[in-house]
Amino acid sequence: MFLDKLKSGEPAFSCEFFPPKTDAGWQTLARTLSDLRPLGLDFVSVTCGAGGTVRDLTAGLVDRTVNEFGLPTVGHLTCAGTSVAELRERLRAYRASGVCAVMALRGDPPKGESRFVPHPEGFAHANELVRLVKSEFPELKIGCAAYPDMHPESPDRLTDVRMLRLKQECGADFAVTQLFFRNSDYFGFCELARSEGVTIPIVPGIMPVSSAKQLAKSASLGNSPLPEELQALMAREDDISAEGFEYTLAQCRGLLERGAPGIHFYTLNHSDASARLIAALRESGPGT
Repeated sequence: MFLDKLKSGEPAFSCEFFPPKTDAGWQTLARTLSDLRPLGLDFVSVTCGAGGTVRDLTAGLVDRTVNEFGLPTVGHLTCAGTSVAELRERLRAYRASGVCAVMALRGDPPKGESRFVPHPEGFAHANELVRLVKSEFPELKIGCAAYPDMHPESPDRLTDVRMLRLKQECGADFAVTQLFFRNSDYFGFCELARSEGVTIPIVPGIMPVSSAKQLAKSASLGNSPLPEELQALMAREDDISAEGFEYTLAQCRGLLERGAPGIHFYTLNHSDASARLIAALRESGPGT
């Protein structure tokens, strides 16, 4: 079980995917899953969004990752635009598919909106969803989000840490961070979290640097400050994939050397960079 590995001191490796909306996208993702399967990932996670169509695509991808590709799968679940009855229905479907855990999230405001408005028959906060899963689906492990660079709606880092502790108290078993580019942000967050009573594993979420355009978008979406080295890469117009790979590899090694329980890769549904990074990190040995 991946949760045992996260607590063992041996690095756990995982990857995140999103459900494609086109046939070409499904073909790309199928190749990605086939490429990554031999790596023996500790788990994969599948994102979801508000709206029935997206949720149906998520359910289909979860079923494939579990039953076609045989991968330990964590299904995402968000409060956004969803009633409690619909959340229960989705949890029953996840359980029937054979997921090993769910990632319980509040979700983002609709595109173009700055404020999250809960469903009139739903939840306003992720901790409420965590409590529902824990009480009614106790066989499922529960993941949640953490924010080294602060949630965009949070007034300060201490508030973020205390929200994480609340999710732990409601039943969360582990946390995965939003992407970040400075390891000092992750370790500072973890240090504060431990001082406030957070004991669950906090897995760093990393997006491999592959292009200047992707780097700029990732930094903007994640509210993540860029170190000078990445700012210089982002300003370039030529191919930065080689330099980006080396930066991400060094970042991951630095995280594992200082005790991070593993690495969760945001793949954007492509296998190359994540597969190469995992192979290189494993070659370095436990704790790299």
